[in-house]
Amino acid sequence: MTEQDVTAVTERYRRRADAFEATVAAVPDADWSRPSPCAEWDARDVVRHIVDMHHVMLRPYGRTPAPAPSVDDDPLAAFRAARAEVEAILADPELATRQTESPAGTMAGADMVDQVASADLVLHRWDLARATGQDETLDPDKCAELLAGMEPIEDVLRASGQYGPRVEVPADADVQTRMLGFIGRTV
Repeated sequence: MTEQDVTAVTERYRRRADAFEATVAAVPDADWSRPSPCAEWDARDVVRHIVDMHHVMLRPYGRTPAPAPSVDDDPLAAFRAARAEVEAILADPELATRQTESPAGTMAGADMVDQVASADLVLHRWDLARATGQDETLDPDKCAELLAGMEPIEDVLRASGQYGPRVEVPADADVQTRMLGFIGRTV
């Protein structure tokens, strides 16, 4: 993995994290218990999942999360703290390029962040927006990129339990609808 590759991953992560953070920041206090499209999760649980997945990114480095507010107490502060830890990995050239073990095999740390935490930010931003009545529009290029990356490994993704059964969508559906159907969301 080159420095240029790490820079591209870092920029992509920051754009996605900015969008997710803005969605979290816009949730009124009264809406945190609203149900999300994720079975048995409310809006707060969506953020909890994102924070937990960010903490998973620390494990290959023998790191544990630094003390931070809990998602129950302050979802926005909890996400910001988890984000800062992932950004610290991406900012360290040795950590970003170090080969790590992941469920998808051995890969550079930056690739793991890109394929797991960063991708989750896009998918779950939609869930949080849907749960809290915010704009659900996702970037069509990001949706196409994610869908193209997920389709070849559909069996692995379904076996992980992270995605529900595919929801059939019309053949002429836009790429966001196709991607959401792929991960089991009903639009």
